[in-house]
Amino acid sequence: MRLRPHDLIWLRDPAAFIATGHVPDWADADWLAQAPLVVRRDRDMAGPTPARMPRIPVGVRGRNRAQRHAGWIDADQCATVVSPFDIAREGFWRLHPRRDEIPALHALDPLSRQLGALPHPWGVTGAVGFTLASGIDVLHPGSDIDLLLDAPEPLSTATLAALQSLIDTDGVRLDIQVATPYGAFALRERLRTQGRVLLKTDTGPVLCEDPWRAPCQPC
Repeated sequence: MRLRPHDLIWLRDPAAFIATGHVPDWADADWLAQAPLVVRRDRDMAGPTPARMPRIPVGVRGRNRAQRHAGWIDADQCATVVSPFDIAREGFWRLHPRRDEIPALHALDPLSRQLGALPHPWGVTGAVGFTLASGIDVLHPGSDIDLLLDAPEPLSTATLAALQSLIDTDGVRLDIQVATPYGAFALRERLRTQGRVLLKTDTGPVLCEDPWRAPCQPC
């Protein structure tokens, strides 16, 4: 199974989460038994050995924005995996009991129709994706919509124009990350600069003019 950043993983064993530093009190066994971990960008420089499984970089998130903690899990600890694209495909926001009181959930209906017309797969990440996939409601009326757009090839002028119109719409803040073969960048930044962006990679952020080419300028 090929895991990608923003995929959600439910653990086989809550005790298998290997925290970076001290495990915060809120990330206890009860929480890790129900809440999925989020795959993050990093690289296990030690690599697997005959005595150790490959490790996956993950983060645990709690009920509020301040509750985040990085860590690792062994690859054999993945009980269930849900991708942002799975979440978008299922469309569970249409049935969510708080759909009418959470603007982010309500806005996903028109957004899904517009994004579905584009030639790129898209998915739901962030608090909205976490809530829809896990059933653990961490949303509030001011929650943003975080989306992921899969773009193995450069975005066309028509696609950029369509995305610009979505971002410029009044209402809920929309943050779109565009995933390329080398990392991901913020669409807002690309539209603002018309060129150089900060590309998030497995080895850290890099500045690049073309995020569809191998980056070479570390920050």
